[in-house]
Formats: sequence, structure tokens, C-alpha cells
Amino acid sequence: MSENLVISVDAMGGDNSPRVVIEGLVIAAKQNPDINFLLFGNQEKINPILNLYPALKKVCEVRHADEVVRNEDKPSQVIRNRNTSMYMAIEAVKKGEARAVVSAGNTGALMAISKLVLKTIQKIHRPAIVSIMPHQNGKYVMLDLGANTECNAVNLAEFAIMGNILAQHALEIKKPRVALLNIGAEEMKGKEEIRQAAQMLKNSRLNIDFIGYIEPHEIPNGVADVIVADGFTGNIALKSIEGTARLVVRLLKRAVKESFLAKLGLPFMLGVMLKVKKTMDPRLYNGAMFVGLNGLSVKSHGGTDALGFSVAVGNAAKLVRQNFVSTIRNELEQVDLDDLSQDIIYEVY
Repeated sequence: MSENLVISVDAMGGDNSPRVVIEGLVIAAKQNPDINFLLFGNQEKINPILNLYPALKKVCEVRHADEVVRNEDKPSQVIRNRNTSMYMAIEAVKKGEARAVVSAGNTGALMAISKLVLKTIQKIHRPAIVSIMPHQNGKYVMLDLGANTECNAVNLAEFAIMGNILAQHALEIKKPRVALLNIGAEEMKGKEEIRQAAQMLKNSRLNIDFIGYIEPHEIPNGVADVIVADGFTGNIALKSIEGTARLVVRLLKRAVKESFLAKLGLPFMLGVMLKVKKTMDPRLYNGAMFVGLNGLSVKSHGGTDALGFSVAVGNAAKLVRQNFVSTIRNELEQVDLDDLSQDIIYEVY
């Protein structure tokens, strides 16, 4: 491999691997000529497809993996198996052979193996899955999106801190507005851990602009830059948003097909419709990252296409160039987590 930026890829992860993975790398390589790839997986399946793309093959190294993490596998079943393409791809980051790993495979397994191999940054109890999403005024950061189905107040407060740091650097927002996702705006609404986390963030001396609770219907309005939830709630919210986006695009297409006047006016509205479609295309926001680890691990949607996978790879490359992991670690060193309400912490634990 050359001295270029190296990204490790689980070539067998996802619903249509390795074809979609390789086709995605073709797009990513064109957009990021400074990247080389380490591909882990079944060579007999990878090489015939890779041979179709000579330019990509020049910047790839394929390493054979005997086994694959399947979607139905439990994290406890695969976490110690070093022979899977996912484990080997993550281990390449730990060894310093790659700067980031990208996989479209089993989310739970990727989280578990990443945490085992890369380890959690000191001071952070649990890593979280975070993604950058669009709202009407720009973009926002949302976490956790599925890594931790159950969280206590301390976990939620730590997610808020990490989300705040990510928004400052990735979105270039000097003072991000941080909110907890809840079922209402009133102080007594929601589960106990949400109310406790709100008290921690309000009473602490952390440099966070905590604006309180945000309800799901307010997310697209741009009232917050960082939205914090437990993994169960965040994952449902994310998938609901993505499903709604697809519904809107389908309804626009149907409305045009069923209306003669709409067809006549289509040439005048085409630019606007294409802009709306692009803004709402979930593929363009593919690539959720695990924050809180000593290494960069990026999760692509398992059912995405080549474009979506290329976006995940591009996001990984961008974060590497920004020294994202080092930034998170250094910023956390400056944060006094003990400043969070000790009484509530003791009660939670």
C-alpha cells in the first residue's frame, strides 16, 4: 500500500455484498483520489468483481477472510471470532494499517467488536452511533442511533457532550444548541433517566448550550443542532424520518404522473424537485459513526446501494482528514465530567 490515506473495508457486510461494496468504492475512489483500500472478505467472490474495475484495483489490497458476520448473528457469537471479515477489518485500524473502517454489516456486531478491539476513550462509559441529518435550515447531529437500547442519565449526558463536540467541528457551529428527544416539552415529561440527564446538563458548568427537550415533530424545523436520545428511541426516530423522506418523494412522483397540468409545468419545476429529492435522499447522509472509541468505525446501511456506500466511505475519509478521533479525545480531556450532578450520578449507579 502507498502512503495515501488507507481505509479498511468489510467487503462482505451488507445485503448485496461484495458487489455493492466494490461499486461504491469505485465512486468513492473517483471522488477521493488520495484513498487506498484494504478489503477483507472471500477472495473468490471479491476478485472477479474487482477485476472489472482496473483503476480501483490499483488502489486496493484484498485480504482473505474465511468467515462472515451474518445479519442474524448475535454479537456474543461473533465477538471473539477473529476470522470474520468484520473483525479483521476493524483490527486493521487497531494495528495502524488503516485510519478508519467501514462496514454495512450487522450493527450490533460492529459495535461490539469495535468496542472490544478499539476500546472506549477514557472518561466515556459507552460509545454511541451518531449521524448528520438535514433540517430546514441546514444540518444537525443525532445520537444515539442504535448502539445502546437502554441508557442511564450519565450515558445521555455523555452523548450530549460528544454530540456537542462533533457539531462544533463537523458542522462548524461555535455554540451548538443541544436538546434531549422527549415526548413533550414540560419538565416532568418522559422517563426518569431523561429528566435526570436534563438536570445534569442544566446544573453543570459544562460549556454546552442545553435548550431542554425537543419533540419528534420539531426535529425538521431546525430548532436544535444536537439531538440526544437512547439508542432505541433514536433508531426509531431515524428510520421514521428516512421512511417519511421516501414517502414524500414517491408522492411527488405520483402527483406528477396523475396530473396533466403538473406534467405541463414539470419543465419549470424540475430544478426545484431535483433539489428537494437530493436534500431528502437518505443515501446522501449514509454513514453513521461510532463516537467515543479510540479509532474511527463507520456503519453503512445494510441495504444501501453503491452511491450510499460511497457516501459512507467519503464521510470516513473526511473525518480522518479532520483528525476526528484525536479531536474528540483531546476535547474530552478538557471536560470535567465530575462536574455533572454527583447526587444524581450516585442515584443512577
